Amino acid sequence: MKLRLDCVVCIAKQALKAARLATNDPKVQEEVLRRVMRRLTEMEWVGTPPQLVRASRVAELIGELTGVEDPYKELKKASNDEALAMVGEVRALIASHNDPLRAAVKVAIAGNIIDFAAVETYDLKATIERVMRQEPAIDDYSRLREEVLSAETLLYFADNAGEIVFDKLLIEEMIRVRGKPFRRVSFVVKGGPIINDATIEDALYVGLDKLPNIEFRKVSSGKPGTGPERSSPEVLSWIRNHDLVISKGQGNYEDLSNAGGVYFLLMAKCPVVAEDIGVKVGDIVIKRG
Repeated sequence: MKLRLDCVVCIAKQALKAARLATNDPKVQEEVLRRVMRRLTEMEWVGTPPQLVRASRVAELIGELTGVEDPYKELKKASNDEALAMVGEVRALIASHNDPLRAAVKVAIAGNIIDFAAVETYDLKATIERVMRQEPAIDDYSRLREEVLSAETLLYFADNAGEIVFDKLLIEEMIRVRGKPFRRVSFVVKGGPIINDATIEDALYVGLDKLPNIEFRKVSSGKPGTGPERSSPEVLSWIRNHDLVISKGQGNYEDLSNAGGVYFLLMAKCPVVAEDIGVKVGDIVIKRG
């Protein structure tokens, strides 16, 4: 997805929000914002929105000026705990549906509301209830189900902490429907903290390592050494070398929207993303790229 001017403004807002979480000192908050804005004005506004975020190195700058490497750490733990507390109830909801796999897909999409880059507050339980009643604006579920049944390998691009609890339930339901595990599940997280995106620590905390034949892969958080860029030849080769590829959330869509054969599961929370997909804000999407 191509960068829009709105995205540049959004990056500056995200930087200020993260700075306020990291420190109560208004002078430091101002310095973070000034440096980010300076970097943004000196850069070419090209590529995808996440590429500009990584290139502006917002997370690294906040760590440098505040000493806090992960401003969202406590919020991520709270999100994981909230979702984990709902597992029993949500499992029962999925099992009671006339198509449990479709229900698990919709629950995973509902979990995409846990996005502190796009929303200020949310009601997770109410969101799940609403999404279960809501029909996707783009609905490629039938083809997704066919590929779940035939695939031997799964590549899963995770989005946010908390949300990954419902991703785990979706993978479990896929395995149940198949009647056997995937030969390999490659679960992709961020290689370092950025906003409330899931990291390996979050994945282990919610028990994703207990799934059969799972391995973890990391993509860049914007800080050097945290992994390859999502749009890099290396990551594109991961996509080619897996039978089934699922991409959760807006950030992954922004980087991978031109990659063929990827299933995008998300809730449109941003007008720019919604317009690019061809849906309205609030719509849910099951879209094969």
